[in-house]
Amino acid sequence: MTLHKLGKDPESPSGGSPTIYLDDAKDTYLVQGLKVEDADRLTQLDLPTHETVVEIPRRMVQFFLEVKGDAGPDV
Repeated sequence: MTLHKLGKDPESPSGGSPTIYLDDAKDTYLVQGLKVEDADRLTQLDLPTHETVVEIPRRMVQFFLEVKGDAGPDV
């Protein structure tokens, strides 16, 4: 498995989060962000007990390959 870092939030005060990765072996994205713990918001989701939700700013969408029109990760 090879993870490719696609981008970090350019406005993150610490420069470390949120971050988006591509797992090229599984052809999936991994998203590092703030864990959503607000009960009101969580009750609005159809969320199985074995899953969680993380939150990223809208500006992070630019790092998803489909949005950028890229064929693969910038390695």
